[in-house]
Amino acid sequence: MAPTDDPAHPSGTTTDLQSFAVQLRRMNGELNRVVHAFAAGQDLHATDVQALSAILDADEPMTPGRLRAHLGLTSGAVTACLDRLERAGHIRRSRESRDRRVVHLHYEDSARAAARAFFQPLAVAAESTRGRFDAAELAVVMRFLTSLNEELSDVRPPSP
Repeated sequence: MAPTDDPAHPSGTTTDLQSFAVQLRRMNGELNRVVHAFAAGQDLHATDVQALSAILDADEPMTPGRLRAHLGLTSGAVTACLDRLERAGHIRRSRESRDRRVVHLHYEDSARAAARAFFQPLAVAAESTRGRFDAAELAVVMRFLTSLNEELSDVRPPSP
């Protein structure tokens, strides 16, 4: 089905860029609200939760350097973040490679269970929403989100 900017489209939705932007901002706001509540309940900063997500979602063992690049923080800020996460029992650092200078970051199982419990309502909402779409529609949604995330990973703010 071709995208439409027609407000009278049978699906009742428009697909113009502004409509996408509004819905993405709304989703981002809702996710931020939940993330901030989790961070506050764990005596963490929202950036710490972003770091946890990056560690959890990494395709290979996360290192402080890769985390610094991913979050766009200074080395000192990443060290402070990792110190908070380690003190709170969310992560552990290890030197598992042949090169003992390389530090790997691991999400602790006990912290993972706490996060899973906290974010369970988010998972329920996502599953409820997924249930309203068939496999073909979900494939398109996943293709869109994957492509958008790839594009966004290359976006850099203009230099001042």
